[in-house]
Amino acid sequence: MDLEARVAELERRMAELAGACGHDESAGQPSRPAGPEGDFWALEGLKVQLAGLGVPDGGALFTGDVRLPPGERYEWQYGATTDGLLDGDWAAKADAFAALGHPVRLRLVREILGGLRTAAELHELDGLGTTGQIYHHLRQLTAAGWLHTTGRGRYEVPAVRVVPLLVMLTAAATP
Repeated sequence: MDLEARVAELERRMAELAGACGHDESAGQPSRPAGPEGDFWALEGLKVQLAGLGVPDGGALFTGDVRLPPGERYEWQYGATTDGLLDGDWAAKADAFAALGHPVRLRLVREILGGLRTAAELHELDGLGTTGQIYHHLRQLTAAGWLHTTGRGRYEVPAVRVVPLLVMLTAAATP
């Protein structure tokens, strides 16, 4: 096999491997992982479920199987009908969104998901402000339900918030 053919074969294999890992090299963006039924396997499953329930206007589903650096694993799924989402009180959700609307608070949540759990550990990081400012941000995140205390100044993201948080980050990154 000549050099050009070998390089072409290597490029083909790399593209195949990247696709299997959920990354589209050409777009520089994560791709949808394909399931046994194709790219839209989760969507097709949702449609079947909604049809079986007699829900004509559809719905939304998010799900995740997440392993975090400290070795924690979260499996979660939530679905809602379109009518239920559109008819709900969106203003009641404003505080939850607002709590995440500050770069320091987003970083705090990321660091806590990454394994730093105490205010003392968080204060050692650059760029988060004074101890008082950090506590202020932690209180806002706790009040909005994105964090809870586990005792003696330790914080964690509640299990029911891990996957939704990552879904929101995914939605914010979607062009």
